[in-house]
Amino acid sequence: MNQTPQPDEVLNPAFDEQESRFARAFALIREAVQQRAFPGAALAVTHRGALIVSEGFGHFTYDSTSPEVHADTIFDLASVTKVVATTAMAMILHERGILHLESPVATVLPEFASLAPREQRADREVVTVRMLLAHSSGLPAYVKLFGTARTRDELVRSAMATPLVAAPGSKGDYSDIGFILLGEFLAHLGAAPLDVFAQKEVFAPLGMTRTCFNPPEEWKSGIPPTEDDRTFRHRVVQGQVNDENAWVMGGIAGHAGLFAPAIDVARFAECMLRGESPILKPATVEIFTRREALPVGTCRALGWDTPSQSSSSGAYFSPRSFGHLGYTGTSLWIDPDRQLSMTLLTNRTWPDRCSQAIRQVRPLVHDAIVEAL
Repeated sequence: MNQTPQPDEVLNPAFDEQESRFARAFALIREAVQQRAFPGAALAVTHRGALIVSEGFGHFTYDSTSPEVHADTIFDLASVTKVVATTAMAMILHERGILHLESPVATVLPEFASLAPREQRADREVVTVRMLLAHSSGLPAYVKLFGTARTRDELVRSAMATPLVAAPGSKGDYSDIGFILLGEFLAHLGAAPLDVFAQKEVFAPLGMTRTCFNPPEEWKSGIPPTEDDRTFRHRVVQGQVNDENAWVMGGIAGHAGLFAPAIDVARFAECMLRGESPILKPATVEIFTRREALPVGTCRALGWDTPSQSSSSGAYFSPRSFGHLGYTGTSLWIDPDRQLSMTLLTNRTWPDRCSQAIRQVRPLVHDAIVEAL
């Protein structure tokens, strides 16, 4: 597979003017650090094919003697994994004619039906890949499967058996459980584990050299910690996935587990914007990023989210925009009309997951950047 063309302005940008041009956005992030919305952040913005912002803010923790966050600091992406790895794999397999969106999940994962409560088996047999991608399968949003599962196989088996909480296709409810199963479905269909496929078919072709599941030991001290976990792992979580279900799965899961710096996520965003890329055709991007018509009222595309009322994307992203958030305080928003992408990575879960202030910070930062453009 050919390497992605990497324009000089993307790989070697000049940022002499970013501090003055985006002063308000930078001030908002620095104020958020001071107000303890998150200890540190990395921001990358691309516009019309150029990387125009690449900056780090704050420190690894609220201790000012902890390492500073730089533009290339690696973060736990949490649920941004769902688009950068899992949905990307689905898009590639669909483009190659291997993945069919209307295929029932149970045709590849028969345990999805056989392990279910008997009264739900008929419903589960009609759950499709499209429903998993669009979060309309009827599976619950989140279950603490790690409470009883001790191995990857045990947790996947528990996910297979998790009861539906709604009729398939009847409503859109964001579901980690659905993406755990989607990751397993794609691994079976693509004849390769998610991490192996993503590295070969997504990260390497796009030059995402510091993106991976389970970062190597020598990287871990350079990754901001996400939590002082006093209830499950009983230690500081640093350089290992924050999500407990993904942790039991060995750090490789369809819903979480990916680590990356903001610049790598920006490279992925540019792939989604470019129209010509080494891994996907424009028509495939259009299929997966277009908001679904059903269930009525959903804001979900296939794997992706789209702007809704009070969206984290802010006031200016166009209706054709798409993106995703991550629990640890990460986000990616892409606007094909403006040829704009914004990646904001933080560790807002430090030290104890309590801060929700990032909900106010994200749209303000996004708006300030668009206004500066």
